[in-house]
Amino acid sequence: MLDEVDRGLIHALHIDGRAPFNRIGEVLGVSTQTVTRRYRRLRNDFGLRVVGLPDPGGTGSTQWLVRLTSTPATARQLAQALARRPETSWVMLTSGGTEVFLIVEGNGPDAPALLLDDLPRTSAITGISAHYVLHTYLGGPTAWPGRLSALDVEQQRNLLPQFTSERRRPVSPTDETLFAALRDEGRATLADLADATGWSQSTVARRISELRGAGDLFLDVEVDDRVLGVGTRALLWAAIAPGQLDTVAKSLARHPELAFVAATTGRTNLIAEALCPDPAALHRYLTERLGEFDAIHTLETAPVLATVKATSPLHNQPPPRRH
Repeated sequence: MLDEVDRGLIHALHIDGRAPFNRIGEVLGVSTQTVTRRYRRLRNDFGLRVVGLPDPGGTGSTQWLVRLTSTPATARQLAQALARRPETSWVMLTSGGTEVFLIVEGNGPDAPALLLDDLPRTSAITGISAHYVLHTYLGGPTAWPGRLSALDVEQQRNLLPQFTSERRRPVSPTDETLFAALRDEGRATLADLADATGWSQSTVARRISELRGAGDLFLDVEVDDRVLGVGTRALLWAAIAPGQLDTVAKSLARHPELAFVAATTGRTNLIAEALCPDPAALHRYLTERLGEFDAIHTLETAPVLATVKATSPLHNQPPPRRH
């Protein structure tokens, strides 16, 4: 399990994923060497990673949530094949291993179709549904609150990054190489990023500051949440009265049990991800917290069995997480 320094480090990286270790050490009251050592241990043992991701709202990209129903014998193989695709993220085995859930990113309404066209024509896939993400209430740049309780207000203020105030330049195709490099390693050095992009280090530093300041690029933190006391994860698919969807979703986004809340198209119009200590806690959340909302007409719960791929490229992922 994590101690105070470990939790403080994770919280600090959520505030500024590229903060120098010496600055983090000053805020935590420990040496730079201690921060470096803890970071390496968390990375090696618990899959800690900082990844740079484009914000769909600023880059014009789209997100689709895809559900594939398959036989248990082929679901894991299918999930692993999908995880190798560069446009996929958060590839999970759910519902006892009979369903594969994933997020597909693209630049148009045909993103999931292009991926699904490449799937092998097999009777093992018994069902497919795709849900367009209309609005994200919790997730993306907004981290799960369960990771953000280690630092006080003053410590958080001392870690807030300062971005350039220069006029914003729109995201262009030339930025794609930078996005790809930061998705692979959000804490990559300026020298490594300069090699990847062909830009100078000063240009890389200035462009990262511009993109982050404009909200087009954010830094996320991946870590095995079991070390934070999460023993049960589940995807929740809800059908909510359209006139009350926004109100309910905003309320759910404040629930500490949830790490992701979004409005989507489809038979259900809201998806959420619940992170709980155990099945009993999930049951209490479903019956007591969600039970208070009369606007929720139907609710489907799909337990997460394993995460095959998170956001960064598959070759850098820790072993799949089981729940």
